[in-house]
Amino acid sequence: MRDDPAVIRMVVGARAGDRGAWDELVERYAPLVWTISRRYGLSAADVDDVGQSVWLLLVEHLPGLREPAALPGWIVTTTQHECLRLLKVGQRSEPADPAELTSAMPADSVSVDEELLRHERRVAVRTGFGQLSPRCRLLLSMLVQDPPVAYREVSEKLHMPVGSIGPNRARCLERLRQTPALAVLIGTRDERPIDSDGGERHGRPVVER
Repeated sequence: MRDDPAVIRMVVGARAGDRGAWDELVERYAPLVWTISRRYGLSAADVDDVGQSVWLLLVEHLPGLREPAALPGWIVTTTQHECLRLLKVGQRSEPADPAELTSAMPADSVSVDEELLRHERRVAVRTGFGQLSPRCRLLLSMLVQDPPVAYREVSEKLHMPVGSIGPNRARCLERLRQTPALAVLIGTRDERPIDSDGGERHGRPVVER
């Protein structure tokens, strides 16, 4: 994972008592904490408890964090630990065996690096989406709903001929890929070593749907 200057800036600012930097940090990583917690099958109330524990622990450990860029990984591992702890607390009051905590991990659990890569993609897409024109944002929002909005409704709302919805969607997606946030992410992915057969050495890139 590359060192994100924005993360370093937020950590340094939060350490110095900058409330804005702390709020920005929580806003950026709260969705990551929520996603991990939900993967463990926790209730909404328990997810909130995990989030509060993670942020309280971060307040305690932030001054001692040697590398600001290591914060995302710390958040992932701390959230996983808090989820496992809460699951065991719900079963019994005595301290749990670490081996038993590991066995309680969800079947679809992923590595810290993969968790961070997924989050980085989400952040990049959200940031890039916000840099699009209002018309592109509205069009893409309507087309990615589940189920997607019917072309006839899109046509009426955007005053756009049905036949031009597809081409406009393609142009908006291309503009999204060209936004700075997505361009950096795509560039980082394309810098991976290539085998002689043209494939990536560490496996094919994962495309999130």
